[in-house]
Amino acid sequence: MPPAVGRQSVYGLELAGEDDAFAAQEAACAATSVERVAPGLATARGVDPDRLRTLAYTHRASRLLGRCVASVDAARTLVEAATLERSGTVAVRARDVRSTADIDTRRLERELGTALVDRGFAVDLDDPDHELRVCCADDTCLVGWLVAESVRDYGDRRPTDRPFFQPGSMAPLDARALANLAGAGPNATILDPMCGTGGTLIEAGLVGARVVGVDAQRKMVRGARENCRTYLDARYHLLRGDATALPLEDDAVDGVVFDAPYGRQSKIARHSLRDLVGGALAEANRVAPRAVVVGDRSWAETAVDAGWRVEATFERPVHRSLTRYVLLLRR
Repeated sequence: MPPAVGRQSVYGLELAGEDDAFAAQEAACAATSVERVAPGLATARGVDPDRLRTLAYTHRASRLLGRCVASVDAARTLVEAATLERSGTVAVRARDVRSTADIDTRRLERELGTALVDRGFAVDLDDPDHELRVCCADDTCLVGWLVAESVRDYGDRRPTDRPFFQPGSMAPLDARALANLAGAGPNATILDPMCGTGGTLIEAGLVGARVVGVDAQRKMVRGARENCRTYLDARYHLLRGDATALPLEDDAVDGVVFDAPYGRQSKIARHSLRDLVGGALAEANRVAPRAVVVGDRSWAETAVDAGWRVEATFERPVHRSLTRYVLLLRR
């Protein structure tokens, strides 16, 4: 079968991490009609390049020339048949995603580079005008022009490097993904009613959201404020309060995200953990149309009792003794 040449509006996504379902869910914040097609790969019908640069679990998006079987000959045939609509210098970058395609990526780059030279391009591996991405996984190959890469600066915000640190703080990569799933972005307002050290607030603020943090402990509020001051502009507000009785009007924010306390009891003495999380979910439902809740167990039943519809659930292993359960909730 000859390779199918992609339409102008189809994009290939290179997913990060090992949980493709979770990555694809986050990718939908920056793309439409996201569909997983092979390990570590997805396609989409449209991409917002600026928004894609803020994603945690998508590395790159390419405007597809087409999709074919994972072989050198099929990929070269695709490039030779495609309408290229550009000129100048080019570099070809090939990947065997997760080593699942059993393909010689160096030969793939050479063959496709030759095909492009035959069509009038010049090869420049250091500073090309265009980069052709060739991503193979299992028996699938996606070939397209790079249009956006996510910014991988999470190491600059390690929890231990912040002014205020507490053990158990979530890694910035995961905090960014959760903030995106909660609806963070320009002109959005995101609330974390159990904000802790403020890691999720920082990541939501860095993608352009206004952020509101609430915590029952005065120490956490002070520390989160110090952390936000380090990384964000004035678009943040921190206050001490009870997640089960938020000092906010109905529909005051666009999204809620929180990491529920782990273990049997919370640090708020008058609440059992179940009452705390249930009350927080009920308040979240009052102030926002969408929410993301994370815990060391699934809070799905409690979320439904609080009036939410569970849109998606994910299990995210952290280490041998901890798996995080992520729920995406809608009214």
